[in-house]
Amino acid sequence: MKNATTSTIRKHGRAPGGRRCGLALAIALAGCPLAASATSFSANGWTVDFSGFANGFYTVTSCSGDTVGGTALAGKTLGCGGQKDRTTIGNGLLPNELITRITTTQDGYDLGAEVGLAVPIATSNALSANSGVDVRQAYFTVGTTGFGTVKLGRDYGIFGLNATLTDMTLLGAGAPVQATQRGRVALGHIGAGYTYVGSYSQITYTSPSMSGFTFTGGVFSPVDNTGIYDSRTDPQVQVQLSYASGGFKGWVGAKQQKFYAAGATPDSFNMTLGEIGASYTANGFGLLANIQAGRGLGILTDGDQGNVTGVNYLLQGSYQLTPKLKLGLSGGISRNRKDLVSAGDFKSNSNVTAGVYYALTKSVTLDVELSQTRSKDFLGNNERMNGFSAGGIIFF
Repeated sequence: MKNATTSTIRKHGRAPGGRRCGLALAIALAGCPLAASATSFSANGWTVDFSGFANGFYTVTSCSGDTVGGTALAGKTLGCGGQKDRTTIGNGLLPNELITRITTTQDGYDLGAEVGLAVPIATSNALSANSGVDVRQAYFTVGTTGFGTVKLGRDYGIFGLNATLTDMTLLGAGAPVQATQRGRVALGHIGAGYTYVGSYSQITYTSPSMSGFTFTGGVFSPVDNTGIYDSRTDPQVQVQLSYASGGFKGWVGAKQQKFYAAGATPDSFNMTLGEIGASYTANGFGLLANIQAGRGLGILTDGDQGNVTGVNYLLQGSYQLTPKLKLGLSGGISRNRKDLVSAGDFKSNSNVTAGVYYALTKSVTLDVELSQTRSKDFLGNNERMNGFSAGGIIFF
């Protein structure tokens, strides 16, 4: 979807600056054919690519059970948008996005830049404008084959990126949480398997591949938890070491940031997180397993529950039944430890999604997903959201 027809290197997912094209890699891992850039041209030593994607899904949710406090994705408030049942025609896990990429080589350096503008399609009424633009990428890169690549600007984070990009629901909706789908996107396994990878302003370095090993690390603009925790002079740090060979890829990563109390209480704390995961594909079968754990692990984003220790599990299996048809089953859970719980004794969100994905053309994938999301607290309350989604996505 982001590859240029005029470049064999970019066609296989690597820009001249050495950076992997994240969403293109995700589609490759998901077993969907890559579409060529809609437009690619060169002038004065620069190559300019225009590409993007758009999607729409009919989603239905039905919520039942007790009331669970905290970020209960299966509850009526979030899962069904304040109702017992709800329907939305909106985006899946991905928004709609238009991407511009430029690349060149000057004085022995590979240079690149990318800007992506994303917008949602669903609103709560016929008068509201869907004019909220989400700038997920706005950065440039400098690198060489031997040294690696330095990136400066705004892009996705490192921690959790592999889990997000390998999640089969990237092409669909996963948990079709109505409160987020209207005005933004569905959640996939965000909050029920992994914490959102996030978009940060950053300075990062990615090494060249050394016998299959690649290191990525950098400093990120620290984030706040408005009104409760502040960031100060300490940057956020994210690092990852990955290994790839054949159909196998494994990774370990970490993320750290100091959150300072905005008032007298609660106390300041250090967010310290670790991650380990692996994926494997062979003979049409695909497997994914990923674990995230640590203090300050948020349900949706960094530290959104404060000084709580939690763990995220994600497990997925898929099978490429025919060159066009893929079947998948994925399950995830995001769970807090009882001795550090807050937010109304919230305990966990879990989601199981079964999906059928059909490549109508090399650019269009149609899919149907059935899902069940559950939320629990330590008081024994349990909420359930049954979800259905059907629609498609186009990459151009």
